[in-house]
Amino acid sequence: MRLGAHESIAGGLHRAFDRARSVGCEAVQIFVKSNRSWAVKPLTEEEVARFKAKAAETGIHPVVAHTSYLLNLASPDGDLWRRSRDTLIIELERCEALDVGWLVLHPGSHVGAGEEAGLARVAQALGEVHAATPGFRTQILLETTAGQGTNLGYRFEQLAWLLEQTPQGERLGVCFDTCHVFAAGYELRTRGGYEATMAAFDQIVGLSRLKAVHLNDSKGELGSRKDRHEHIGEGHIGLEGFRHVLNDPRLAGLPGLLETPKSDDLHEDAENLAVLRSLCGE
Repeated sequence: MRLGAHESIAGGLHRAFDRARSVGCEAVQIFVKSNRSWAVKPLTEEEVARFKAKAAETGIHPVVAHTSYLLNLASPDGDLWRRSRDTLIIELERCEALDVGWLVLHPGSHVGAGEEAGLARVAQALGEVHAATPGFRTQILLETTAGQGTNLGYRFEQLAWLLEQTPQGERLGVCFDTCHVFAAGYELRTRGGYEATMAAFDQIVGLSRLKAVHLNDSKGELGSRKDRHEHIGEGHIGLEGFRHVLNDPRLAGLPGLLETPKSDDLHEDAENLAVLRSLCGE
């Protein structure tokens, strides 16, 4: 795996590379616009050039983007659904301009409308996004979720349904989040449990669709359905679970990205990356 972390774009998109380099990242995840606002200014040629130059200078790759948390493609509210769809198109256009190959997306929350109705809304929205972005190289990655509240995507079967039912679904991939998968009830801590989880993922979704991994320990217990990230080895997954993930040859070369809590000096990222690297090859 190429290990890295989600880093801030404060001060400019290109600044994420400096932060990533300072803690020893090989790969990095970013937002391509403010995560807290719907508004977004168009990218300038200077911003794109500066971003690509920093990528080349640091050698940090791949770059994975994550959508704004404001988006909800499963929403029964028509205005929010359309706004989410249109913003996803904008974020995909930004990724394409920046040569960012993957854009991670939480499938969404049905907010009481029911899982079947919510999934249908997501598939429709993704189909319209695909129709609006013909020929794009950037791929949307559906993220496994913990299933907190009415969130969709906590069962592998739901992700498989979206891959199958979304128009141009062959353009979609999947991002595997260790905290979310564990909180959703899939075992990672034991060798047998990990192998069973990955066998189920391969059979239902397909390992060929897996393009990125989020490496987060879990504050919640197995099956808690709580989306709360913890530092590596300090949560309920523990070091043994991450040892299984990091030494799985089927995941070799994929970006493995931290989304763990951090302070302004980012020392936690450096520490978590050191822990992850200590588990490799064991």
